[in-house]
Order: sequence, then C-alpha cells, then structure tokens
Amino acid sequence: MLRILDARTGESVPAAPARRGLTRIEAHAYGPDPTALRVLLTADLLVRALELGGTPVWTSLTAPRDQPELRTAGARLAIRPFEFSRDLASGLGEAQALHVVRRDSVETVGEGPVVAVAEVEWVPGAGGEPAGGGGGPAVPTVLPYDPSALRLALLGVPRGETARLDPATLEEAARGLARWRRAVAGWARQPSRPVPGEVRDRLRAAWEDDLDLPAVLGVLREVESAPGIPDGARFETYAYADRLLALDLVRDLGNPG
Repeated sequence: MLRILDARTGESVPAAPARRGLTRIEAHAYGPDPTALRVLLTADLLVRALELGGTPVWTSLTAPRDQPELRTAGARLAIRPFEFSRDLASGLGEAQALHVVRRDSVETVGEGPVVAVAEVEWVPGAGGEPAGGGGGPAVPTVLPYDPSALRLALLGVPRGETARLDPATLEEAARGLARWRRAVAGWARQPSRPVPGEVRDRLRAAWEDDLDLPAVLGVLREVESAPGIPDGARFETYAYADRLLALDLVRDLGNPG
C-alpha cells in the first residue's frame, strides 16, 4: 500500500482509503514556473502509483487561471491532463482528498493529507523563455533536448529537496535516458523472462514508501548490470517500472543499432 508523508502533520499516512475506494488527487499550481511543473509531475506520479495498486483516482488542478504554458509543458513531460477544480463533478462520495502543493503553501489547502514539493531552481541556459516576457523563471515549453530527460532529472531528486536544473544536469539525464533506451531495445531481442520477484518487490517497496523515485531509479541501475539476470528479464523489469516513470523507455524497440 502506498504511504506518503503528510506535510501537515509529519506523519506517514495511507495514500488511498480503506477498501481501495476513490482517491481525489488535487494539484495546486500557483504560477507558470518550474516548481508548478514539479507539483504536476508529483501528482501524476501519485496517480500512476495508485492505479498500479488498483485504486481508482480522480484528478483536479487548482490554479488562478488557465495556464497554457503549464499545460503545454506538462503534456511534453507525459503528465496526464487534470480537470480544473471548478469543473470537478459532484457526487464523488467519500473520496479521500490528497493535496499536492509547493512546500511554502502547505497551509493554503483544504482538508486531507498534503504532499509537499520543494522548489525547482532553473539555471539560466537550461532552456525555456522568461515567464510573461519578463526576467523570471519560466515553464520550459521549448527544450533543446528530449523532454523526458527533464522528467528523469526531476525524478532523480528527492521530493523534499530543491531540484537544481542546469545544463550539465540535464545533459547527464539525456545521456542516461538514451543509454537505457538503447539497452532496452537490445534486451527486447532476447527471449522474454518474467520480472524477478525480488526485483519487483524492491521496486514496489520503493515507490510505496512515500513515492521514493530516486530509490526506484537505483533499482533499475542495479538491474542494468547485475550478473545473473537474463536480458529478457531486464527488458520486462524496465517496461514494468516505466508504467510509473513514463520515460518511454521502450521507444527505440525495432530501431536498427
């Protein structure tokens, strides 16, 4: 069962109600900036983790206005769209509300557990345009590299820590993503083998422990080179984990080389 640290109380709580009833994920984004994008990414990961566990989820976005820059950037990072809170349907019953918000706004949301997200420090030269034509940080809607590299770079930083994104960090993420995609394409040429039980357990234990994505990525790095794991099992492991990570790790299947 997925458990998260409630930033309001400091306690670890279930992310889903008993009997796997409906959970409502509410993302609160207050400006078209990279931290707002990290809020949406965290909410997206919660949705995917809960669905993998069989929990039905309803998602909504609370924002001051329709933010096309934020929506565009979210779509490029494989973040599934959210309903605007004003359009939220009534009659959801006793759905548990789970709020995702930047850590300096924990007290601004309503009842329910709160998942707090630390800031993103977007370094000049990492891509994107100044927000509103001014000098502030922007949601990066135009990037000089695969947007999945930005997603991977953010996944590699613990949610409670500031994510500093500079050109070197993003280039490293892009190289690592390309290496994994090449490896997955190669492993796919071998006979399929099931995900090793111990590996599956470690992956689930990581993401069910407060959505520890750096630990999930650590398991994949071990599987990449661990002796004794058939290539077909490596392929299935990466495909399984990508249901949560959404890095399109199988993109290069069938490509020559």
